[in-house]
Amino acid sequence: MAELFQQKQQGQPRSHQVVKAATAVTAGGSLLVLSGLTLAGTVIALALATPLLVIFSPVLVPASIAVCLLLTGFAASCGFGVAAVTVFSWMYRYLTGKQPPGSKQLDQARMKLGMKAREMKDKAEQQFGQHQTSSHTS
Repeated sequence: MAELFQQKQQGQPRSHQVVKAATAVTAGGSLLVLSGLTLAGTVIALALATPLLVIFSPVLVPASIAVCLLLTGFAASCGFGVAAVTVFSWMYRYLTGKQPPGSKQLDQARMKLGMKAREMKDKAEQQFGQHQTSSHTS
């Protein structure tokens, strides 16, 4: 990889290499200066804002908690609304016979539940019938 890079550089004139290096140094240096200025501005702003934050913290802390609670409640409300619309849409498609995803599993579960209910009904009738005949004989 390094050999390929050196071959590319050797194929270029010296002036192109100098221009590339100067551009890289200029861009890197200006970005470094900007990052230093940003850091200095952040430190100065924090130093100036700290007394205000300490003075207003009895108001800011409850206000920020209230805003967080409001945003959380709004997000939960939106989420529940989307879920409700999705469920109603699925139910509408299911009831109109459009076979939404999962309707086959629901039909199978309903059939199994119906079969179990019939089995339990038959067992209960048998037990109740046996219980009545045994109570009549005694």
